[in-house]
Amino acid sequence: MKIIPIKNNELPEFDRELIAKLPASGPRYTSYPTADRFHEGFKEAEYIRALEQRTGALNKPLSLYIHIPFCNTICYYCGCNKIITKDKSRADAYLEYLEREMALLAPYLKGRHPLAQLHFGGGTPTFLSDGQLERVFEMIRQHFQPLPDGEYSIEIDPRKVSRETVLHLARLGFNRMSVGIQDFDPKVQEAVNRIQSYEETKEVIDAARDAGFKSVSVDLIYGLPHQTIDSIHTTIDTVLGLTPDRLALYHYAHLPHIFKPQRRIDTDAVPDSEEKLDMLQYCVQTLTQRGYVFIGMDHFAKPDDELSVALREGRLQRNFQGYSTYADCDLVAIGVSSIGKIGSTYVQNERDIDAYYAAIDAGHLPAMRGYQLNQDDILRRGIIQDLMCRFALNFATYEQTFHLSFPEYFKAELADLQGLQELGLVRLAPNSLTVTPKGRFLIRNIAMVFDYHLRHKETKAKYSQTV
Repeated sequence: MKIIPIKNNELPEFDRELIAKLPASGPRYTSYPTADRFHEGFKEAEYIRALEQRTGALNKPLSLYIHIPFCNTICYYCGCNKIITKDKSRADAYLEYLEREMALLAPYLKGRHPLAQLHFGGGTPTFLSDGQLERVFEMIRQHFQPLPDGEYSIEIDPRKVSRETVLHLARLGFNRMSVGIQDFDPKVQEAVNRIQSYEETKEVIDAARDAGFKSVSVDLIYGLPHQTIDSIHTTIDTVLGLTPDRLALYHYAHLPHIFKPQRRIDTDAVPDSEEKLDMLQYCVQTLTQRGYVFIGMDHFAKPDDELSVALREGRLQRNFQGYSTYADCDLVAIGVSSIGKIGSTYVQNERDIDAYYAAIDAGHLPAMRGYQLNQDDILRRGIIQDLMCRFALNFATYEQTFHLSFPEYFKAELADLQGLQELGLVRLAPNSLTVTPKGRFLIRNIAMVFDYHLRHKETKAKYSQTV
């Protein structure tokens, strides 16, 4: 695909009235088609076929995702796939199965492949002890060759991590971390069962910098119970005092009928839509004023951060872990519920840990469901990637690659985009589309126009709000 650099003079514009006018929920597009379109007709045999068909391509650098499902305590807002326990021996058993899953994959990977990206997600990856983390890295090095300039990231809960553990993570090879904060207000923390001090958070971030981590990202949530515009002011000021390289600002979706832990949250204490927009507007304006670059959706980064550079140069990518700087590559996913991408297929492991263990005990790769993309999916995946990462489309690129007439193929979509153009979200030209500064905050709404599955196929999935 042709690289489309971002125009530096087009800063994002927060149009409060327009955002309020378009209330909608929709996919985050960490993949297209989205995970709710995966089906259980895609199992181990289909996964193996995909791996065998990619034998040559798999010699290129790979990404690896490892899911650690354990947490010491439950955060009431969380909707992740997790297991609450304080028993470290459960992790020992789990690591045995990770090792066996890697062994089952080894014949199809055919050798130790260069590893460009690694991400430990969860759950809480730092639930693992230093020795257990060492054991996982031994497994990784047995099957992969980490590259000197690779991206190796881990999600951190500062409440359970010491300075020594951060230094140990650096020695293992991690060079990026994502630090969960959510909110620093004590009343909010108590309401969501996540008591976390500024001091322990700062200790982790300072240790990461001392250890040479290339990037420290922090996660915040707006719309939590008892949050107010005044409390969010204090939290943002406190967080910016830590000078994170990247910052993610997520919207809290209160769905207690879907996520049982949220039933412990007082619904009356959750801010209403107007209050949430007040918080978001303040956060966006403050971050922009402090020099952070709006990457897309809910992500910000310092101007010299690799994400910001990739955005300016048109090299930004998006995958299951969010925005990335590395060129799109195959993703091998290990562990319960993990999702991988091999060529034109997606595959997800068993989400129930007993089912995951049972599959491996039987000598099978624990594939629960997946999806084989067709040519239309591949076309639309490229378009949505360009919209999410470059805020523009060059129609000729797709006409040349897929041998089609863009105006004819996407006649219905272009008609819908006319309406978005009238609202000021996009600019349409005969051979291109450009997302306007105010449209960048509503990029999910724009991308949804090209989602064939949303147009033609029902889903039971409950998507998050687009803003």
